[in-house]
Amino acid sequence: MINHVQKDLIKKHIGPFFFCFFSIMFLLLMQFLILHVDKLVGKGLPISIVIELILNNLAYMVVLAVPMSVLVSTLIGFGKFSEWNELTALRAAGINPIKLITPILFLGFLLFLFTAYFSNYILPESNHKARSLFIDIRTQKPAFDLQPATFYDNLDGYTFLISEIDSENDSLFDVTVIQEASDTRNRAFINAEKGFLESPDESTLSLHLLNGSILRYIPGQDRRDETLEKSTFSRYRMSFDLSDLAFSRSNPDQRTRTDRTMSAEAMIAVIDTLEQEKMREVQNFRNKIQHGRDAPMNIPETRVFELSREIVSDTTYLADSRFVSLRFQPNTRTQNSSINRAISAVDHYRPELQNLKSNLTWRDLRISEFMVEVHKKFSIPFACVVFVLLGAPIGILTRKGNIGIAAVISCVLLTLYFVAIIQGEKLGDRNVISPFMGMWGINIFYMIIGIILTLHVTTSIKITNFLKRSE
Repeated sequence: MINHVQKDLIKKHIGPFFFCFFSIMFLLLMQFLILHVDKLVGKGLPISIVIELILNNLAYMVVLAVPMSVLVSTLIGFGKFSEWNELTALRAAGINPIKLITPILFLGFLLFLFTAYFSNYILPESNHKARSLFIDIRTQKPAFDLQPATFYDNLDGYTFLISEIDSENDSLFDVTVIQEASDTRNRAFINAEKGFLESPDESTLSLHLLNGSILRYIPGQDRRDETLEKSTFSRYRMSFDLSDLAFSRSNPDQRTRTDRTMSAEAMIAVIDTLEQEKMREVQNFRNKIQHGRDAPMNIPETRVFELSREIVSDTTYLADSRFVSLRFQPNTRTQNSSINRAISAVDHYRPELQNLKSNLTWRDLRISEFMVEVHKKFSIPFACVVFVLLGAPIGILTRKGNIGIAAVISCVLLTLYFVAIIQGEKLGDRNVISPFMGMWGINIFYMIIGIILTLHVTTSIKITNFLKRSE
């Protein structure tokens, strides 16, 4: 059962945790908007699409913000507890501080389970939907937006050039429209002194031109028979279909998934498939070699008989070799022949061997990439437990529970943590180190430090005693 002291300590964690969580979420959201604002502005996107994109990208922010908030709240909670001398009073009463850390460690473990589930099942789906939306937005044409003295060609088959635009009454001056040829219209150049736009609905746009001329190319049977027709008008209207400019959303389920849009179970299934492909590649290569080695030579029987007589007659001057198979050859001629045949076989299979090596290397790298993502789905959430084990003794030792000290210590620890995670991911993807060590190495390192510091503040085992003995 949790006593009132432990309840009080838990309460000291709740406020800082939520304050830090929402602060980090806000900072990560601002970072996301700054990085991607150019992809969202000027596309004529519905506000619902922008909100959905932001909500889907909040998923990865949650996975990062929860462990970071655990570290800050642990530093503040235990720092306040130690600063107000409550820890000293408990020690005087014979209560071991480990009893205070245990319930917080249990809560950290619960947060680990929640974040791991979130990272493995919810985050991949959110990443997949966000990735699909990003692709749709990237392929989206800009909205119909005319600018003065600038060519606009985002409407298929038309190019516009406006010398001046009066923003007060939406009037266009010195309008030039280049109309490309199609099945239903001829190529034409249209000029007008003035014009204005009218949109009866969202998918239709009408351009009204005043006092202008049209130079229309009328094709003949061949290019030499093409004629020009020039006409003038006092009022001319052109209608355009803007449906191509509207945002078109694709079905995310029809897009392929990457390692960051798959659950751990799905990635392990892909890894098994890659391992089976490796085995098939190796077996196919072995079968080719075996088939080539057992294939009979196309040599006439008379020639075989003559070769056998030559081998038997020449049994002198055998070369001593470190290869056992060559020592049993009857003469140097057959030794040289065996060596030449071996070299010829190696040269014959060298391209296939290089191809096998490249295929296996590519699959090994893909396996490493998937394994890194599998471990990352659980290593970052497990930081909720590691940061409690590390932050509790540091908070007790600092004896300061203000947000400033906690922020400074957290910045240092989190910077080292995520630098190690990022570098470990890169090295693990390249097979320089194992995916496990790439993702779990910093957790193991911080856990060892946390255990040592916890023993330092909860038992008679002191680090300073070991330092004095070493001196």
